[in-house]
Amino acid sequence: MRMEDLDPDRCRAQYAEAAVEDLRWLGIRWQEGPDKGGPFAPYQQSRRLDVYLDAWRQLVRNGFLYPCRCSRKDLDNALAAPHESAWPDAKGHAQMEPLDDGPVYPGTCRPLKGSLPADNELGKGINWRFRVPDGEVVEFEDRNLGPQSFVAGRDFGDFVVWRRDGVPSYQLACAADDAAMGITEVVRGADLLKSTARQILLNRALGFENPAWFHCALVVDHNGRRLAKRHDALSLRALRQQGLTPMNILSAELPVEA
Repeated sequence: MRMEDLDPDRCRAQYAEAAVEDLRWLGIRWQEGPDKGGPFAPYQQSRRLDVYLDAWRQLVRNGFLYPCRCSRKDLDNALAAPHESAWPDAKGHAQMEPLDDGPVYPGTCRPLKGSLPADNELGKGINWRFRVPDGEVVEFEDRNLGPQSFVAGRDFGDFVVWRRDGVPSYQLACAADDAAMGITEVVRGADLLKSTARQILLNRALGFENPAWFHCALVVDHNGRRLAKRHDALSLRALRQQGLTPMNILSAELPVEA
């Protein structure tokens, strides 16, 4: 059980406690975690910043990162277009929905190839981006969806590994933790296929072994949209309060309103 609680704006102690309680109610059990300890403690990402800083320093030292001062507004103005990405539903049909990682970065702050970044400290107000190898095909075998292929620089661009507010990205934290904790299998939603391609590049740059990947279909509502807070989707806690049992949820017997 690893608590991915890096975002200070969205992570609260009561949310973490509720997540643990809900998972236990659902029948999920774990042998290591924030409540149990274990050989790879701590299991809260908010307490593992030294691990991520070590990875960041290695990436900077080897020329994989560069500082970027573009704000989200700057990128919106530069691109001025909505972005969507496809992910397969339970029947294998493509679903279209905006994702959090944004459109392909236009390279505004990208230095000339081979040049080292002028900044070698985190600094305030600076994003750090991973320079992807343009045109390289990143391929992997997904244990659920089969062969996957993404082209760096086309399907995804230079991505942030350390945010301007001092928070390491999901990509960097997960890659570093998976390696440090000896994770051999990663199971997650099909909307994160491109995140896997990014993490494969990070693993190579950091000298980490890739785990096996399994991307599963997402739970969706009656309109075919994935259950997410942005859509006011029912949480596990809300379903519990409606009187559903763990078996209802595990067998996907959800109310139509969800």
